[in-house]
Amino acid sequence: MKELRDLLHKYLDKELHRIILSGSRGDTDIKKISIRPVLLKEDICFQAELFRETKVFHKNLDRKEAIKKILEWMDGSFRQLQLTARTGTAVALVSRKGKVTIKEKRQNSGVKGPDLTHNKKKQYLLNEGTPIDFLVDLGVMTAEGKVVNARYDKFRQINRFLEFIEDVRGVLPKDREVVILDFGCGKSYLTFAMYYYLKVCQDVDVRITGLDLKEDVIRHCNELAQKYGYEKLEFQKGNIAEYEGRELIDMVVTLHACDTATDYALYKAVRWNAKVILSVPCCQHELNRQIQNETLRPVLKYGLLKERIAALVTDGLRAELLEQQGYDTQILEFIDMEHTPKNILIRAVKRDGAQKGSCEAYQRCAKALHVQPALENLLVSSYGPGDAYKKRKGRTAG
Repeated sequence: MKELRDLLHKYLDKELHRIILSGSRGDTDIKKISIRPVLLKEDICFQAELFRETKVFHKNLDRKEAIKKILEWMDGSFRQLQLTARTGTAVALVSRKGKVTIKEKRQNSGVKGPDLTHNKKKQYLLNEGTPIDFLVDLGVMTAEGKVVNARYDKFRQINRFLEFIEDVRGVLPKDREVVILDFGCGKSYLTFAMYYYLKVCQDVDVRITGLDLKEDVIRHCNELAQKYGYEKLEFQKGNIAEYEGRELIDMVVTLHACDTATDYALYKAVRWNAKVILSVPCCQHELNRQIQNETLRPVLKYGLLKERIAALVTDGLRAELLEQQGYDTQILEFIDMEHTPKNILIRAVKRDGAQKGSCEAYQRCAKALHVQPALENLLVSSYGPGDAYKKRKGRTAG
């Protein structure tokens, strides 16, 4: 456990966002442990949330105690540790024989530091009690500003999304208009929320365009934007794959774009050299038709498991391709699984200097699974194969 101890000594400070221990093993009845820094009487300590059945228990630990407890938990109770900090991310895996494997990624992408407030009532970026016009019209709030009980999950989702926006606000331009494109905006709960938060609450000079295929939805959203006086919020009917409306885009958002529509949106973002990409993928069918692996055949023969594995592989390879294109990329939980199964968010922030990453690990993975994602094909079509995309033998795609 020396490597893990060294990792914890490096990251357990006020810059830590969160540590998640999961993959319970042994006799423990604890399903998951979440650890974050908190400020107690002007001293930094670490609050551990232990999830047991339907109950949550809390322990406050000093730095030395936290490191000791985490090592004990990983030594006997959990298989996986995920760490997110302002200065980097890491994943640690413990094998059945106790071997520790760590994958660490240092970064400095402008993401803001953690909230150190202890035992604080959840404060949303959009608070209940103050009526917000678009939330009232969209049925999330009453005219008095009370969140409708049946729409509380939507209210949480909107605020969670705005937290991601706030995290990356520091890397967006400050000396000119910020241009954001929302692919597949649908009813545009989050598009309106994004504009309201950035323009009205934070006074950011922002222009947002929402794109969707449903003409009646686009018409209704434009009517609402005009009603609220949101002069730089517009909605257009269009296909993600064919959209060429702008040459300069600072942030690309794609929420629940189905299957390869997400790949087209990510590809467009890379072409525009967008500073930020936020993507919540949906309905990842493409690789489900391709994925093959003799070793995994006993697992892949079950349709449900194959579908889930293919979806995770799809998003993992998308993230790796973005890394190759010069982005610091993370895969984060968008909202708790209890609220929606579509809970993975890919967040990519352009690295300073736009240094591109290696493709060797990606190539080995794609070859082993006999897959060729749409995003790879799109990138090759624009930038050419070069050394990064040598033909992989013994692989099918289709």
